[in-house]
Amino acid sequence: MEIINMIQLNEHQIIQAAQILTDSIPIGWPTLQDALDEIKKLLIPENTLLAAVENDIVLGWGGILPEYNGNVFEIHPLAVRSDRRKQGIGRAIVAALENEARKLGGLTIHVGADDERGDGETSFANVDLFDDLPGKIKSFSPGTHQSGFYLKLGYKIIGVMPDANGIGKPDIFLGKRL
Repeated sequence: MEIINMIQLNEHQIIQAAQILTDSIPIGWPTLQDALDEIKKLLIPENTLLAAVENDIVLGWGGILPEYNGNVFEIHPLAVRSDRRKQGIGRAIVAALENEARKLGGLTIHVGADDERGDGETSFANVDLFDDLPGKIKSFSPGTHQSGFYLKLGYKIIGVMPDANGIGKPDIFLGKRL
């Protein structure tokens, strides 16, 4: 497996990347065309998009978007093929994105992780986050949510937007100093 800049991908590989996005995050990109439009929108010189490729097959990909005059980078999005998860691919992509952000002078990297599925996946779901938010952060449990992945990589909860996706469905912001 190698991590390459997505500007090097051919048209077929871009479609593979779009399919991974649609399959992984259908709430955000329900159709292949939605995902292709997102990739086209993100694939500009200011952003860095990296793909994990093996035998010309895209296994996953992610991007970093500069913010705050390049001091901060947002990971957006990160997606790995469902049949290749829990094999270190996401970890490798995030590490490569962090390295790129450092090279570009970034000081902090962050990601937003919506807890919006069904009845929620984290201990933040369906609770009043305005009541003792510091205590709730301290006792946070990620459950099956992607925030657990980022916590394992050294990210910390740096903010929460209660009800971002409806009552009891927060957006969780995780960050890491580069």
